[in-house]
Amino acid sequence: MRAADLIMKKRDGQVLSYGELRFFIEGYVAGEIPDYQAASWLMAVYFKGMSAEETGNLTKLMMHSGKVLDLSSLKGPLVDKHSTGGVGDKTSLILAPVAAACGVQVPMMSGRALGHTGGTLDKLESLKGYNVTFTEPEILRILRETGYIVMGQTEHIVPADRKMYALRDVTATVESIPLITASILSKKLAEGADSLVFDVKCGSGAFMKNEEAALELADSLVNTGKAMGRKIIALITAMDEPLGNMVGNFLEVEEAWECLQGRGPEDLMEVSMALAARMLMAAGVCTNPEKALFLCREKIDNGEASRIFLENLKSQGGDPDWFRENAGSWRAPVRRVLKASAAGYISRIDAFQTGMAGISLGVGRSRAGDPVEPHTGIRFFAKTGDFVEKNEAVCEIFALSNQQADEALGIMERAVKTDPEKPEVIPRILREIT
Repeated sequence: MRAADLIMKKRDGQVLSYGELRFFIEGYVAGEIPDYQAASWLMAVYFKGMSAEETGNLTKLMMHSGKVLDLSSLKGPLVDKHSTGGVGDKTSLILAPVAAACGVQVPMMSGRALGHTGGTLDKLESLKGYNVTFTEPEILRILRETGYIVMGQTEHIVPADRKMYALRDVTATVESIPLITASILSKKLAEGADSLVFDVKCGSGAFMKNEEAALELADSLVNTGKAMGRKIIALITAMDEPLGNMVGNFLEVEEAWECLQGRGPEDLMEVSMALAARMLMAAGVCTNPEKALFLCREKIDNGEASRIFLENLKSQGGDPDWFRENAGSWRAPVRRVLKASAAGYISRIDAFQTGMAGISLGVGRSRAGDPVEPHTGIRFFAKTGDFVEKNEAVCEIFALSNQQADEALGIMERAVKTDPEKPEVIPRILREIT
């Protein structure tokens, strides 16, 4: 068997067998198949696609290309959530302690910011001492102690994805539904979750720009996961506008803390609670969304979710006292305020442009490996549908330098639009796929 023959076969739109895929993936991870042949194969997949069976086989092979965590000693149920990425998307920080308070154990393998989208690991690492790298015994300990863990992907877990994703990023082959599906599911299944909930974003600030593309990805994730014996639920949610009122690493943790005390913005609470409720349903804790939502809100109202958040913060090396002392006050020193140019309704806050403003402030990354700033960002005072007077503050920018602040302000001036007529507000939750 030769790599060139498999590239040719996929180029011509033929289906690769499990054995052929195994030869290719194992050869690439071992370094026997070079990057230039892997890049050619990825481009062939990009143009010709994969069958459902191929996608499932690719997912299995990538999952088993490295270590698979053994969490069988835990009482469970084990469930995780994955978002396809957005701006201001800090739902993981909220729903993990909520789900844990409801009796679910959450082994959450998260990612870092790249491009205009934020990263859960970067947000949590803005907290003093917070650690996201652990051995398997430490993972088990933290899950037993607090009910959830947020961790990064190690070099031993799904090495096929780590190598392949880096190559996809530089060969314009990221936007492939089978490759995205295999990348996401292989990592999530390798972490030991029994069931999964997906938040597939669509809109200007999302990877999938429209609902049709988001539906295609959600269907692929649900069907592939089901074929691998997992219970999968997906929600398609809107990402044309930033989620919540805060964009920034520490700022978003702070807003998540407000949500866990029942004081979060309505849009963020709605999406977070809907996802947490689906986690309970996927785990078999509840049978209908109304009961699951009630239970999630009860754990916020009685303080159990916020207590577990602080317990996890301590278990992962963080300092709860430092966090509570700095919440609401730790901000980068240079500030700018965007004021409404005219009286009217906010008709648009473009999520992509907001994300690009975040990059200029150091919130996100232009390239993998770039550093991020912990306490820069943007705070919104008004969102789409709100009425503002002329010169009323719409948002505040926190930067490390005047140059950063001025650049971000210029981007936000283009991102925010006002209109004399009140706009129709797009629902946040667009569709559910089970």
